[in-house]
Amino acid sequence: MGTQSRWGLTLPLTGVPLAAQRDLVAGLPDLGYTDVWSAELNGIDGFTPLTLASQWAPQLRLGTAIVGIYTRAPVSLAVQGGTLAALAPGRFVLGIGTSSQVAVEQWNGIPLEKPYQRSRDMLRFLREALAGGKVSHKYETFSVDGFRLDPAPEVPPALALAALRPGMVRLAAAEAGIAITNWLAPKDVPQVRGVAGPDCELVARIFVCPTTDLDTARFIGRRMIAAYLTVPVYAAFHQWLGRGEIIEPMLTAWNAGDRKEALAAIPDELVDELVIHGPLEYCRERVAEYHATGLDTPVIAITPTPGIDLPEAISKLAPA
Repeated sequence: MGTQSRWGLTLPLTGVPLAAQRDLVAGLPDLGYTDVWSAELNGIDGFTPLTLASQWAPQLRLGTAIVGIYTRAPVSLAVQGGTLAALAPGRFVLGIGTSSQVAVEQWNGIPLEKPYQRSRDMLRFLREALAGGKVSHKYETFSVDGFRLDPAPEVPPALALAALRPGMVRLAAAEAGIAITNWLAPKDVPQVRGVAGPDCELVARIFVCPTTDLDTARFIGRRMIAAYLTVPVYAAFHQWLGRGEIIEPMLTAWNAGDRKEALAAIPDELVDELVIHGPLEYCRERVAEYHATGLDTPVIAITPTPGIDLPEAISKLAPA
């Protein structure tokens, strides 16, 4: 892919109001960062931080990782994606995904049905719509009749798909060319790469807890792991990666409603594998390990950590 030199950071930055992040974002290219990737769940949306970054740091590639395909209608995604693509011609990746049962069903009352098929349909619709075509098509999971994006961006954005297991990884490779994954260790990358093939760009969010206080780092890491790896799609992902036995005690306690026991059941080794922590220079070396094992684009997510000096962390986590 020729992307081995990519090095990303997650926006918005934690602990700083969005409007106050301008100087930090504007300085990223000089530090060697190539990308900023957003996310959205129950706080800031996925597009606004990138809209600001498109003006604050015009050199950066911008990506959503991810915006949801159930909580946003097809045309809504096309309109928002087209707007950002016009602000950052050739530098925007529209990363989409199913999100989770909590966000889709519990919060929005939308059935999370046929995730593979809806992902496929959305990628095909977005490719046609963002290229300026008039779309009238009955897809398997939705239909669009007579929609045209006006104006369509001069350079359509690249597309990416959140993918955790083989079926979705193959779909991402075939229909988007970029697969976004999450919660994996460097040693897991070759397994994902083996399914994606050599020509699919692999993007992954890498969680960094920049503290030398081991107890604090593992406390934060355990809470994050319990929040994510108990979600069925993430549990299945880690079972596929070979961690079924390791996460089983946590899942058993969590599903029984015992949150305290679930946290206690997460071994230190799992935290240390999936959440990077320690001195900043060491953290940067750990991120570089992902490149070495075949990841194209690591996207650092700096976790909220007591006593953190955010500008220093951003500077010292930049590529060597």
